[in-house]
Order: sequence, then C-alpha cells, then structure tokens
Amino acid sequence: MGKALIIGAGGVASVVVHKCCQVPDVFEEICIASRTKSKCDALKEKLDGGRTKIQTAQVDADNVDELIELINDFKPEIVINVALPYQDLTIMDACLATGVHYLDTANYEPLDTAKFEYKWQWAYKEKFEQAGLTALLGSGFDPGVTGVFSAYAQKHYFDEIHMIDIVDANAGDHGYPFATNFNPEINIREITANGRYWENGEFIETPPLSEKRVYDLPEIGPKDVYLLYHEELESLAVNIKGIKKIRFWMTFSQNYLTHLKVLENVGMTSIEPIEFEGQQIVPLQFLKAILPDPASLGPRTKGKTNIGCIFQGVKDGEEKTYYVYNICDHQECYREVGSQAISYTTGVPAMIGAMLIMTGAWKKPGVFNVEEFDPDPFMDALNKYGLPWQEDFNPELID
Repeated sequence: MGKALIIGAGGVASVVVHKCCQVPDVFEEICIASRTKSKCDALKEKLDGGRTKIQTAQVDADNVDELIELINDFKPEIVINVALPYQDLTIMDACLATGVHYLDTANYEPLDTAKFEYKWQWAYKEKFEQAGLTALLGSGFDPGVTGVFSAYAQKHYFDEIHMIDIVDANAGDHGYPFATNFNPEINIREITANGRYWENGEFIETPPLSEKRVYDLPEIGPKDVYLLYHEELESLAVNIKGIKKIRFWMTFSQNYLTHLKVLENVGMTSIEPIEFEGQQIVPLQFLKAILPDPASLGPRTKGKTNIGCIFQGVKDGEEKTYYVYNICDHQECYREVGSQAISYTTGVPAMIGAMLIMTGAWKKPGVFNVEEFDPDPFMDALNKYGLPWQEDFNPELID
C-alpha cells in the first residue's frame, strides 16, 4: 500500500519496525533513519528478507533541511517520529514542506526547559489543514491508548464522563539497582517535575510525588501509585464531554525513589549546564550516558505491566463506573520483538496509528489527538497486534 519513514532507532523504534513488518500489505517499504546509522542497519539486518522492503539512512532530526532532503528522496506517505520530543517541531516542519503525514508518541518540550505541553504542536493545526495533511499526536500508550480508551468509553458506555483516573503500573524487574524503562533524560525530567491534575476547568499543582495511594491492580496486586502530570490530561480535558476531573498515577518502587532522591540531592538530575574540565555539560545528560540503555533491558526484565483508565460518569441518568486496561508481559514482548514491555506498549500503538492514517480510517486534515478519532478500529487493532484489553464494570475506585 505505501511507504513509511521511521525516525529513531531506540527501543520504541525497534518495536515499530518489527510491527510494521508484520503488516506488509500496508507497510510495503520502510526507511529507518537516525543520527547513528549503525543502529538503523542493525535493525534492518534483523528483519530483512520479509515482504516489507527496508532501507536505512543517517539524519539529524534537529536539522529541517536534512529531514526535507531525506523525505524527498524516500517519498513516504507518513513520518513516524519516535525520536526525541525536542525534535517534534523540526520534523513537523519537514512534513509540511514535503507534503507527508506526521505521527509521534510524545508531545514537544524545549530542550532547555523541563516543560511539556501541546500548545506548540496545536499551533500547527491550520497549517496542516491547509496542506491537507494529518498530524496525529501522542499515538503511544500513555498518551495514546489511554486517549483511545477514553474515546471508546465515551462512545459506548457513557453519556458523560465526569472523572478519569489513568493508572500506569510496571511490576517488571530488570535486576539493576537503578535504571529507567525509557529514555532516562525524558523519564527523570517528567518524574521530578511538579504533579498536576485537572479539576473543574483548571490544573492544580502538587509537589513532586507528594500524592500517593495504594491500588490493587489485576494480575499485579497492590502497588504504591503516585500522582504525576502527564500530557494526555491536557487534551482529554478539552475533548471528553462533561469531564470534571482527570488524574494520572504511576507506580514506583521505594528503591527507585530512594536512588532518584539521592541523585536529585547531589544535582545529577539538573538540566542546568555546568562547567567540567573546560567544557559545558548538562548533569542529567551525563547521567543518561552512564545509566543502562533502556533498549538493553529486554532480555533481563521479568514481570508485567498494567496500564488502563478508570472512568466515572453517567449513562441514561444512572451513575456508572468502567475500567479498561491492558496487561503486558515483559518476557513475552522480548520473545516476540526483542524488547521489554515499556517499549512494546509504546511501539505497537505507533504502528497502529500510522496504519489507520495510511488506510484512510483516521485520515483528515489538521492536528489531532487520538481521542478525536473513532476509537473502534484502533481498539480492534490492539487485540490483533499484541495489546489485548480487558474490561471491568465494577472496579475499585481511587479515593
């Protein structure tokens, strides 16, 4: 059917490449591009020989001209951006210049400010409309599937959704004293920021990791969950009818939090440059360089993830609750695509979003979050391509 350019060669990109190759009728050709071409070549070597033709290229995703040259050379229908969120805008600019659709898994944030929000990308709405192109934002799991879950709940089970609690639990164990399951720089910036939740039309801030509950998760058991700010709160607050409150919760072990606090206390999580032996370095970027690469955690990570949404609202005048979630096994992911479940749960939805754009099911001009499209084809594809979901119509609620 068509061609896709995949920008990035880390753990999530590896899953996207594997999954695109499982749907060769849609992804007839792919090009994997990254600053480090050897990583792209290694992925090509693993998957070459199937029906999907694979190319590789070197590109600096911070450089719009380089991106334009690559896109014009390969001529894809869509660019799947699984690079760094700092690079979202340059890649969007290149897509506009070359007339191709765009998809990412995380919203833009400036390199020098630990702040992520959709305003920079939503500002592109009119440009993509005028160009007749689709830009799909946040087609990972959270954001991504959590938005699709919300749209599905709204379409099938509620007249109004009043409250959403998103719960992201990882009960996996990689055996290291301290490591992050995705890009350490992005992960630590997110966790050390103030928490925020949305209530009655405004965001309310909380000190980092100050709000904790215990929640009993299917197949994982009781876990400490901590309130964080996550980007889908911003879009769901706009797009879900009747919403009054949205919170995002994530699990952390005490061991992880102790290590993180020590690193924070000694300045290693700072993004302010310091001078070291005559050159400027950013402590957090140095820390990223010495921590285990998340892409290397697959063979040693055991256990499961459970990510889902708990809804409260009304249907036909009656109060209603609903919980929809996915359970993913780290070792099963590794056996299938050579990754741990964190990369898998992000990479599979990225492929699905791209597939729906390429087949026309989710193709319309403008900049959109996933919950603005019909959720049904996405929900069907989750079951088909490795992220089956389960439902509970009488869930335990988070107080």
